[in-house]
Amino acid sequence: MSRGTATICQLVHSLGVGGAEMLACRIARRLRGAFRFVFACLDELGPLAEGLRAEGFAVHLLGRKPGLDWACPLRLAHLLRAERADAVHAHQYTPFFYALAARLAGRRRPVLFTEHGRHQPDHPRPKRMLANRLLLSRRDRVVGVGAAVRRALIANEGLPARRVDVLYNGIDVDAFAATADRAAARRALGSGPDDFVLVQVARLDYLKDHATAVRTLARVCERAPGARLVLVGDGPERSGIEAQVRNLNLGDKVRFLGTRQDVGRLLHGADVFLLTSVSEGIPLTVIEAMAAGLPVVATDVGGMSEVVADGATGFLAPAKDDVTLAERVLRLAGDPGLRGQMGAAGRARAKQHFDEPRMCDDYGRLYRELCLA
Repeated sequence: MSRGTATICQLVHSLGVGGAEMLACRIARRLRGAFRFVFACLDELGPLAEGLRAEGFAVHLLGRKPGLDWACPLRLAHLLRAERADAVHAHQYTPFFYALAARLAGRRRPVLFTEHGRHQPDHPRPKRMLANRLLLSRRDRVVGVGAAVRRALIANEGLPARRVDVLYNGIDVDAFAATADRAAARRALGSGPDDFVLVQVARLDYLKDHATAVRTLARVCERAPGARLVLVGDGPERSGIEAQVRNLNLGDKVRFLGTRQDVGRLLHGADVFLLTSVSEGIPLTVIEAMAAGLPVVATDVGGMSEVVADGATGFLAPAKDDVTLAERVLRLAGDPGLRGQMGAAGRARAKQHFDEPRMCDDYGRLYRELCLA
């Protein structure tokens, strides 16, 4: 470590509004008294960058070119020297690779790699396995945000099992559990007092499979015409989802809110949280919904079963299975007592397993180990 206060570089694809990016920001904000943080974005700055700069964090853009950009590790190595970084925290695999490659052009700083989720299809990648074996050093640490992610890192990235730990994502549970004005929240959702409101908070990306969410709503509306679906988030799939909504004549039952900064308040206006992903790590949005006291209906992919206790805090169903998802939603629609019971159980589970102070303490310990190794 070069000074009394260690400098950690948070290396991300961008500072867009996603789980990995939000987590990197939360860690930096909570631990800034113990460490100095700088941010480096491989591809673009994103909407979170301006706020971080306003809070006093240095934020840099590396401008990675398409494909394998061998000049990018050189730029990253220069940035790390200029910022006098002691360690790099790489979020997701591509930032991890570039952090390792940057050591070929400069100081061999230790790297902490957090894998937040896996793309589908997920299969062994021999080139990555070789690169990982060649570039990983004794001082580096690897964590998956859940047990399913850890298994994928071992099986498909060839990382030694002894080198991969699990560190669950966390949120400020108390903030999401705080009492909110339900009537005002429902107005913000565009819903009336008698509507049965499903909310899905997720980037409009193919991995989140909003098409299944829309089909699920169509089935639910056949028996519960007061059901409404509110989609919070934006992304490249928006036009396709909007077209599907029109084709199914659901235009008055689906609302697109785009990216929002008041998700915690909006959750208190919903009745059920829905997530229809085909791939997940440990989704922060599900933990937020549980903290807000919402029952969850979600697809059983990735680490979802590590978050949602099926039958206790919500229901799980196979990916793309809108029939089963609709059945689970309708069961909750017809039983307010069950919604309340599952919501309370979910809040308790979020507090026990996924609270932000615990997560940040664990990352702080890892940072200290890295810088003192």
